[in-house]
Amino acid sequence: MRSLFWRILATFWLAIAVVAALAILLGQALNQDAWILSRHPALREFAPRWAQLYEEQGPLAAQLALEAHKQRFRVDIQVLGETGRPVVRGTFPARAAAFEARQPNAKRLPWRRLTNDYTSPLTGETYLFIYRIPLTELAAWHRGSLLWPLSALGIALVVLTAFALLLTLSITRPLDRLRGAVHDLGQTAYQQNSLARLARRRDELGVLANDFNRMGARLQSLIGSQRQLLRDVSHELRSPLARLKVALALAERGSESERQAIWPRLEQECDRLEALIAEILELARLDADPGAARPVDLQPILARVRDNARLSAPEQRVEVTREPPAGLELQGWPDMLERALDNLVRNALRFNQPPAPIEIDIDRAAGWLSINVRDHGPGADPEHLPELGKPFFRAPGQTAAGHGLGLAIARRAAQRHGGELQLANHPDGGFLATLRIPLAGTTVE
Repeated sequence: MRSLFWRILATFWLAIAVVAALAILLGQALNQDAWILSRHPALREFAPRWAQLYEEQGPLAAQLALEAHKQRFRVDIQVLGETGRPVVRGTFPARAAAFEARQPNAKRLPWRRLTNDYTSPLTGETYLFIYRIPLTELAAWHRGSLLWPLSALGIALVVLTAFALLLTLSITRPLDRLRGAVHDLGQTAYQQNSLARLARRRDELGVLANDFNRMGARLQSLIGSQRQLLRDVSHELRSPLARLKVALALAERGSESERQAIWPRLEQECDRLEALIAEILELARLDADPGAARPVDLQPILARVRDNARLSAPEQRVEVTREPPAGLELQGWPDMLERALDNLVRNALRFNQPPAPIEIDIDRAAGWLSINVRDHGPGADPEHLPELGKPFFRAPGQTAAGHGLGLAIARRAAQRHGGELQLANHPDGGFLATLRIPLAGTTVE
């Protein structure tokens, strides 16, 4: 991953390194003697050339070289031997030397005094070169010599500005696109492909765009499902309310005996309406935050589910063909799982054909727990299987009571646990509902 953190860190590190290097160079260029001796054209490589001339051609040629050098560069030069006495007469006047000796502060002199010693490789003799450069000459040379460091500083600033601009754009442009996507999401006009290009980045902003795409898709799905749920709820509530209005109108107009006959119908419709509202509220609660997951013990849940089935359908049997395996570590919400299993068993009881029992089978494989609920009824048409589990969907031709919310509640509970609800016809007949839930420590994509 090309981390944005390392990109920013590298840019600032480069800026600090370049500025520090240029500061060092400029500091040397301003006042360092070594800088002047190595860079000034009148002093650079003068000592070895003069020493060779002196040793090969004698003092007269060396004296003439000093005078010619002064005329060219306006720099006075003295050369002392190992004894401390001048090797040649030099170009520095005696009265100027006396003035320098009387001046206690060297900074008040009209020239800059520099020294440099050199040992000849031919004779091994050491010479001390004393240079006196007029301050006006040194200032003029400084202005020219600082041109390239200042140019380098300008180039460095331009390069750093370009890097900073690119870095700023690489941050602000994606953030601007994310801001636009947030605005579109708030206006329910979000398009998932609006961040497709940003999501291909391999840094933190690309990860953020991918997460935002998933969040946007999830929110759009939730908004769509909520809208569809509201439409379905309004449709489902309209029918019992209409029947209640008709029954009340008949009761108001009818005789006492007719009203007595209508009361059970009114009570039945009220019970159906109450059951429908209870299931709608249960489905809505599954979208709320259920709190922290906790360990789930399946044994008491299965026992309560079997007791509920025995009370609602005494003529039918519920058998657990395979008990939960030992050492099972399941994290979740027991009440939610119990309601899901209870709905699956109740759905199986509606379509099962006695004396065949309802079979509950518990299986663990590859970090997943599968709870299979099978009935021995007619099964479902294959074309209706993808629609089963959607709120208020009921397969055509059903005569059993229900509102089409039991399987939807079980599916939502499975999704809450990071799993899924699989619905299929059993190969040997009947209908099979499988609740698959990841066990503790299993990574769910």
